[in-house]
Amino acid sequence: MLQIRDASVAFPASDGSAVHALDHVSLDIAPDSIVVAVGASGCGKSTLLNAIAGFLPLTAGSITLDGEEIDRPGGDRGVVFQKDTLLPWASVVDNVALGLKFAGLSKTARRERARELLDLVGLADFADKPPYELSGGMRQRVGLARALATDPKILLMDEPFGALDAFTREELWGVMQALWLEKRFTGVLVTHDLREAVYLADTVYVMSRRPGRIVMVRKIDLPRPRTLAATFEPAFVDIVHELRDRIHQEHAA
Repeated sequence: MLQIRDASVAFPASDGSAVHALDHVSLDIAPDSIVVAVGASGCGKSTLLNAIAGFLPLTAGSITLDGEEIDRPGGDRGVVFQKDTLLPWASVVDNVALGLKFAGLSKTARRERARELLDLVGLADFADKPPYELSGGMRQRVGLARALATDPKILLMDEPFGALDAFTREELWGVMQALWLEKRFTGVLVTHDLREAVYLADTVYVMSRRPGRIVMVRKIDLPRPRTLAATFEPAFVDIVHELRDRIHQEHAA
């Protein structure tokens, strides 16, 4: 269980004032679920994700994972960034195995584990290639596999598909869903794409303008596995419009 209680974050501004990014955010995120934060640019989505990752200290409040307070990065949280951040000099399999190396596994064990994950994301044939020989979508698959290599309790994803073309992005939604069905991790995703949010989420949280607050909680009760065709069906489209309307209302306030 990930519990966020009255989490607030403020940054110092150049004029000596404070920029308030998050304002008393409280959430309970159940195990084995995917939750998605959406909202206008600058609403604090990535700030919230970075606080959960332990990259960013809270000004007030607390974040706990299974009762343990989060105050630094840890192996119980895997992170997928918008840019793949792969090591260009290492092979694909060694990129995936990087966290396992720090965990102390032998070279044979970590490469075996990495190859299993590459098979799950459809890249088994590219294990020994350098990252620069892969497309952007393939590199993000490697990033997903690397983040899951250490079996984290939570997978944190900050716009992981945002820089990709529409077709590749939709393909990776399917990869993400298949990974979740296989691994049943807890996922926290930040995105601007409302179709992506509804496709992947069990719950969508709409955030206010800065300072970020939770202004809407929308449970997504559509059956899984979800298909791309289903994203154009009335029930799916209605949820997307509902979320978009709430974001527009907040932006216009």
